[in-house]
Amino acid sequence: MQSLLTLQNATVTTDNGSQLLQSVNLAIEPGEIISVIGPNGAGKSTLIRVMAGLQGVHTGEVSTLPGLKIGFVPQTLQVAPTLPITTRGFVRLNSGKKEIPEALLSALGLTALFAKPLQALSGGEMRRVLLARALISAPQLLLLDEPTAGVDLIGQVEFYQLLAKVREDYGCAIVIVSHDLHFVMAATDRVLCLDQGMVCCHGAPEEVNKHPEYRALFGAGTEKAFAVFSHAMGEHQHAHTHAHPHGSDHIETGESVHG
Repeated sequence: MQSLLTLQNATVTTDNGSQLLQSVNLAIEPGEIISVIGPNGAGKSTLIRVMAGLQGVHTGEVSTLPGLKIGFVPQTLQVAPTLPITTRGFVRLNSGKKEIPEALLSALGLTALFAKPLQALSGGEMRRVLLARALISAPQLLLLDEPTAGVDLIGQVEFYQLLAKVREDYGCAIVIVSHDLHFVMAATDRVLCLDQGMVCCHGAPEEVNKHPEYRALFGAGTEKAFAVFSHAMGEHQHAHTHAHPHGSDHIETGESVHG
């Protein structure tokens, strides 16, 4: 089976010569979930932007399956306060579709939100709206950059369970960049750990969790925490997709939408 997307010795260098990515090799297979983890400045967001086609590589090669459809959920979104657009209108932007599948709205808990102005959404609601917009074209590969930043603990569990359902319903591969270390590892098939732009370890969550490089970055107590979060992911059966107002889910400056 042909890989959806392949990186071969992918390297990204800044104007002053600093390397944001260094010789990264990765092949993404259909239907798998991959977590990309690492400390701040490790190159995680640069890597997912390369996968999305938003950032070119300076050396190496990025190849994709012919006709590959990619859905991208950015880390943040800034909405112009005077932009006259509803949530429904935003999801339909550039979609080429007149109507949004009801099954998609129901799965993401968005039906009741569609008449609301986009600016009135909470951070958690906005992230589900961005996910809906990424899924509307039925992508083969879904890329998410910090999808639960600012969402409370229960919301994180529910979101990662929702992603498992998205994979089941859409059959797409999913790549998640996240600081929710143990949640993403518990919800994933493979983990890619970056440090200073390089892949320091890569494999199944149980393997990466025991890797010396991973332990050096995140501490020796991570194995017990990973077991606890793996249990929580399995036991939390009620994956509601409503927003949690007690969480600090706010929208920060990032990708912009203007009138």
